[in-house]
Parts: sequence; C-alpha cells; structure tokens
Amino acid sequence: MKPNYKYLLFAGLLFIMSCKKGDSPMMTIRTSNSSDLDSIAAKYYEGYLKLYPLEATSQGDNRYNDLLPNNLSQAFIRKEIAFYNSVENQLKVVNYNGLDDDHKVVFDVLESTLVDKQERYAYHPEYIPFNQFVGLPLDFPMLGSGSGIQPFKTEKDYDNWLKRIKLFPVWMDSAIENFRAGVEHKVVLPRALVLKMISQMKAEEITTTKMDQNIFYGPIRNLPKNFAPETAEKYAGLYRDAIQNKLIPAYLKMAEFLEKEYLPKARSTDGYDALPNGKNAYNYYVKSWTTTDKTPEEIHQTGLAEVARIRTEMEQVKIQIGFKGSLAEFFNFIKTDPKAMPYKTSKEVLAGFQAILDKITPKLENLFNVTPKTPFEIRQTEKYREATASAEYIQGSPDGKRPGIFYTPIPDPKKFNVTSGMESLFLHEAIPGHHYQVSLQQENLKLPKFMRFGWLGAYGEGWALYCESLGPELGLYTDPYQKMGSLSDEMLRAVRLVVDTGIHTGQMSREEAIQYFLSNVAYDEAGATAEVERYMALPGQALSYKIGAMKIRELREKYKKQLGNKFNIADFHDEVLSQGCLPLQVLERKMNLWAKERK
Repeated sequence: MKPNYKYLLFAGLLFIMSCKKGDSPMMTIRTSNSSDLDSIAAKYYEGYLKLYPLEATSQGDNRYNDLLPNNLSQAFIRKEIAFYNSVENQLKVVNYNGLDDDHKVVFDVLESTLVDKQERYAYHPEYIPFNQFVGLPLDFPMLGSGSGIQPFKTEKDYDNWLKRIKLFPVWMDSAIENFRAGVEHKVVLPRALVLKMISQMKAEEITTTKMDQNIFYGPIRNLPKNFAPETAEKYAGLYRDAIQNKLIPAYLKMAEFLEKEYLPKARSTDGYDALPNGKNAYNYYVKSWTTTDKTPEEIHQTGLAEVARIRTEMEQVKIQIGFKGSLAEFFNFIKTDPKAMPYKTSKEVLAGFQAILDKITPKLENLFNVTPKTPFEIRQTEKYREATASAEYIQGSPDGKRPGIFYTPIPDPKKFNVTSGMESLFLHEAIPGHHYQVSLQQENLKLPKFMRFGWLGAYGEGWALYCESLGPELGLYTDPYQKMGSLSDEMLRAVRLVVDTGIHTGQMSREEAIQYFLSNVAYDEAGATAEVERYMALPGQALSYKIGAMKIRELREKYKKQLGNKFNIADFHDEVLSQGCLPLQVLERKMNLWAKERK
C-alpha cells in the first residue's frame, strides 16, 4: 500500500468524463494554448495546497505547516466547490484539439479531477468525517510524533505544530457535529466499525498523561541538539500543556461522543446499499476508485473468475510441495511449516529482502530504460508502531535528499512467513513497484505539480500489483513457498473484487464476507476481519488494485500482439510511467497513440 498521506488526502479521487471535448456549447470560444493550460494547472495546484496544507507538508513544502483548515465545515465546502468551478471555467477556453498529446493528457486529468471532487459532495462524505481506517484523528499522532512528515528541526517548526494543535479541537468538534448530521440523515457507520474507533480514540499512547509514553511528546524527547536549555525547557512546558489541555481532551471527548451518542445510532447493516441513495453512492465510489465505467456486477464476476483461476494455480503449488490435503488444509499447513519460516533474526529478514534486490537488479535493465535517481533503502519498521503496521513504501523527497524507504515490520523474525508474500511484496512496495512509479513521477519536472504529486489508486496500486507479475521475468518465484506467497498476494486482490462489491450491493454480510475471505486467503480470523471492515469503511477503494493491474496487463498483451517484433517491453514500461498517475481510460488512450506510432 502507498503511504497514508497521499492515499488519504486524495481519497475518493478521479474518474474520467464520458463527454467529448468538442461537446461544449457553441458560444464558447476556445483560443488558449499549451502555455495557458500550464498556467491554469499551476494555479490550480497552488490553490489546492492552500485548501489542503497537509498535502504541502507531505511534499516538503513548508509554507503552510502551521495551518489545519476545518475542511468539515459547510463554509469550507462551499469555498472548495467554488474554487473547482472557477478552474473548470478557465478550462473552457482551452482549445483542446490544438494541444499536443502530452497536454491533452494534462487537460483530461485536470478536468476529471475537478468533476470528481465536486461530484463526491453529492453523497455527503462530510457526514462520516473519519472511520477506523482513515482520517485526521488517526494521522495526527503520526504527524506529531516527531518521526512523520511534520518537521521538527527549528523553533519555527515547533511553533508551527503548536498552531496545528490549537486548531485540532476545532476540527474534532466539527466532526462531532457532522456525525450528528449524518445521524439525522440516516448516513451512519456500521456498529462494528464504531467499536474500533472508540478504542482508537482511547488509545493509551494518545491519552496518557505520562509524557514519556505519550506519542505527541516525541518531539520533546528528541529535541534538536542545538536548542539552548531555556528553549528546550520552554517547548517542553508548551507541549505538555498542549497535550494535557487540548489533545487529550479532544480525543476523550470524541471517544465519549462515539460511545454514548453515536454507537446507539450506528447501523447493524454492513454495506452502502443500506444507506439512503446508497446504490448511487457506491456506483460513484466504484467509478472514482477504478477510473472506469465498470459496474459493480461486472467487477464481482471478474473477481469470481480470478479467484477460481488463482485457486487452480495454488493447487499446483500444493502438489509441488507434496501436501495431500485440501486447499483449506494447505493454507493452515503453510502457516506453521518451518520451511516457510527460514529466519531467526531481524537482520536475516532484512538480508533476505536485500538478496531479492540483488537478484533482480541485473535483470531490471531488460524491463526499463528509465530508472529513478531517488535513492532507495530497506528498513525495519520502528518498534513503537511495529505491532500494528503493515509493510509499506514511504516516498523519497523530490530533490532526492530523502530516500524512498521500504519498511517491513518484523515483530517476531522466527514467525516471518515467506508465503505471506516476500518476493511479491518487495516487487509491489519497493522495486520496481511504488519506488519506480512514485520516484519517476516526482522527478519528472515536465509534469504540472498536481500530476507530479498526485495519486490514483487504480493506476498507482494497479502498477504495483502488475509489478508482482514480473517476478518470473526477474528470476523470482522459483521456490514454491515464494510462489505461494505471490499467489496469496494476488488472491487477496481478487477476493477484494468479490467481497467489496458483495458487501456494498447487499449480496454479502460482514460475516459471510469474512468466511469467503478465510476460504481463499491464508489469513487468521482477526486479519480477515480487519480486511473486510476496511472494505466496509472505504467502499470501492480495494477494487483499484486488481482493476488497474489487469488493465496494464491487458494493454501489454494487446500491443505485443499488434506490434509483434516491434514491441519492446522496456519501451512499454517507460511509456506507462512517463506521465505519472492517470485515470485508466486516459492511460489507455495515451498508450494506443504510443502503439500506433510504432506500427
């Protein structure tokens, strides 16, 4: 999975418009050229960063590090929609047919962004300000820990964070009011998710008054060495006061609200189909997350077919390993098979990932002509967040000063099981998955900033999942346990197609979804439950991985057939990555032009 900040701040992103560019009213005079579009795109992103300053912070743009707008208020929403409308009006004077192919892509991405960001408000996302999986209350501790994207190097940095803390209770109070508005309009979260949220709001590392244990006191525990003693003492006092009198009360107030007022009104149903206008809302989220016109039913059927295909391949691995029981029994067997857990120390696990990188590096030049300049590192996830963290990629800084980092949690190295997907995990989260895609996108100075730093799950996660399929070409998956790991990872994404659509169209309950998950993926019940509840909280998001990967693979096979000997896989990959995250329909049109030029 991509790092949280892009994923959260661009949540519910793009879908592509179905109308043609020539369908605008005849009275509109289109005279602008590429430079005008560049200017419109640049001004759009500047305006966007002011609306969402956490996105600026995540990019190392420190101009707005003290701001935390109340994006839940109706005044903010009106301002945001008006801003998108104004940019749309500017686009109306651009002569689309007069743009070169690259600028047509820029136009399409910006136009679809603006339309999507406005359409989402038709379904009142503000009624559910956050859930157990995403939202500012979950991000804020990481921001304030001193080890996240919020910088803590200078006195100004420490002052900036205090200003954000001051604004946080305002946001939390608005969240409570919006939850209440959701209750009034019968748009509420499922009870199972609310129970998780209550526990999160009461978490010891957030609400403890023992400063040596409170996560928000991290910047004081790690003060810059150049701070004078009186400066250190000043900020220690200010941060203790802010934690005790602003942050802890805000979290406990939210916990009390959720437990005493919201939980009794939470729903017993699981999917969006149970909400007012829920069917239309889910259709929107499916289109937004997949950036296609595929219906939930089409995706559901695709998922069922993929699950069946992957199960067949798993049966072959089961035979190769020599296991005689059923596939379900095989899942249980590999969880405890010593051959699947070859490591004894964390250093050995990290060395295992390094060995994967060493093995694929000579072969990468056959698949890519263009590679990132951004440095890359493999690290173990920090102990304080290791118990609950997943493996992840944290992008490097655009200037290359901060490397891209592949983090892997290793709470118990002796239980690190390669059949959970070790080689495939590295291809997805690290190289050539997220590291190549995100780094090349950020390094591409020809792209407007809203595309250099943009994120689309169907493309970004689709690319990373597609990269898992490159294992055989990179010399991986020769060990049956690693092959099983790659199939398990692929199965997870296929099951998501079935479960996400099943839950939100009323075909599956939470319990039925968990059982379906367990019958096809080698997770324990707690892991399966967490996954299913994630889909309940984020309708459509889990569809993006498989839909994106299948589209990239489909295009590859199509052009290989069309071009024959003229098809070059490295050229194909370079073109796919050349303009960053794109809606899949825009990507396909772009790639069709690429293929046409090579015939």
